Amino acid sequence: MPVVTWDHVHLRSPDPEATAAWLEDVLGGEIVRGPGRIDIRLGGAMVFIAPVTSGDGVNSAPATPYQGLDHFGLTVKDIDAVAAEIKAKGVEFTKEPHTIRPGVRICFIRGPQGISIELLERDKKYA
Repeated sequence: MPVVTWDHVHLRSPDPEATAAWLEDVLGGEIVRGPGRIDIRLGGAMVFIAPVTSGDGVNSAPATPYQGLDHFGLTVKDIDAVAAEIKAKGVEFTKEPHTIRPGVRICFIRGPQGISIELLERDKKYA
């Protein structure tokens, strides 16, 4: 069996600067300029943001839910405080914070270009 580790998530955006700024402002990512794209250090992994322009053959984003990659999840500490902080920044929640099973509390937010992002906290206090 191969041994794998995460290297990156690759996004395509008609406005990479705005997407990078959102990931920096809302989720605390660190912007790193890459060749022909913007990279973001986020949660221990890299997010590459490549530009999309009209006529370049890139399809528009599908409406959620859809088959394939549905969302990506990021762990946080004190999810309710994080949710309140980013809600104050105008972030849209598609699912408010709630406990899905003992020990796991989650919420979903909509990122740039409709990207679905799950925030979760694993803690025994959520019984």
